[in-house]
Amino acid sequence: MNYKIPFNKPHITGKEAHYIYEAVYKNGHISGNGIFTKKCQLFFENKYGFKKTLLTTSCTDAIEMCALLLDIKEGDEIIVPSYTFVSSALAFVRQGAKIIFADSHSNHPNIDENKIEALITPKTKVIVPVHYAGMACDMDKIMAIAKKYQLWVVEDSAQAIDSFYKGKPIGSIGHFGCFSFHETKNIQSGEGGMLAINDEQFIRRAEIIWEKGTNRAEFFRGEVNKYNWVDIGSSFLPSDIIAAFLYAQLENLEIIQKKRKEIWNCYYEGLKQIEESGHIQLPHIPDHATNNGHMFYILLNSLKDRSELISHLKANGILSVFHYLSLHKSPYYNSKYSGPNLEWSDNFENRLLRLPLYYSLTNDELTYIINCIKKFKF
Repeated sequence: MNYKIPFNKPHITGKEAHYIYEAVYKNGHISGNGIFTKKCQLFFENKYGFKKTLLTTSCTDAIEMCALLLDIKEGDEIIVPSYTFVSSALAFVRQGAKIIFADSHSNHPNIDENKIEALITPKTKVIVPVHYAGMACDMDKIMAIAKKYQLWVVEDSAQAIDSFYKGKPIGSIGHFGCFSFHETKNIQSGEGGMLAINDEQFIRRAEIIWEKGTNRAEFFRGEVNKYNWVDIGSSFLPSDIIAAFLYAQLENLEIIQKKRKEIWNCYYEGLKQIEESGHIQLPHIPDHATNNGHMFYILLNSLKDRSELISHLKANGILSVFHYLSLHKSPYYNSKYSGPNLEWSDNFENRLLRLPLYYSLTNDELTYIINCIKKFKF
């Protein structure tokens, strides 16, 4: 079905094709770690203060690099929220780890930091906070727990570009931050991601793992006279064509963010009346977090209400979509899970609905969506 208003439309700034042409015909370098890769990495390091960044082909790859860097082995335990995308857990499962799923807050899909400590055992190695909808988890509590038990923290910041926790960029607080540039994200390159390394002890090895287990990056900087296979790794780096596309987006970061936040605020103001009537709940922004305009969601009172509203919007040419299914109940992990029921993860699974939010969404389209929701018979 062709929707009058789709859930997402990739945004093109106008410079993407020009920079791709430049990479191909001027620079003559379209494999990984070219000029545009370096420009993108330098942009993030300068703007957000990450100690080192490495572009990857996806956020999944960035998390997989973390699993390799932390030498995750069979039997290690990793604390992950159940309400998240599979990548948050998959990277560690591939190394043989056991996932210890945590519940969400009652008023927000983020991991409930107050429930983490009870999940820690002598086998625990990593906590993976996921900043859902770009809104920060309570990183002070998480880092204090990690310090107390000598654990690593991998921030899944896939949705959290240009979002902050108490003034600190998300992805810069844990030992690692992992970002996505998928076409559904604020800043996009079709597919793509980035690893931010905040603990200097991992920088050299991260470059090696990034480059198929070789010290190739050191060779091209003239730091060694030849490069060799020195560690495990894979081909995690993207083509410079992808980086060229991404750089055009980064040049327009502030413009993109301003527009997305305006759309988010329009939804919030336009739907307040329905929330006051008790039919929906609007997103909760914790006091410690900023809103980066990544996503606008509403919470319906029941699965039935959500299903019927989705159908109502579809009938009016609008595509709205629910989000994650609790990972602890997934076909792959269900038989492996022996923990308690995760009430709030399951609650968001059944009640959360995402509305269209993309750069080219017009005021008239926004008004149309809001009015369609107002006309729904709750």
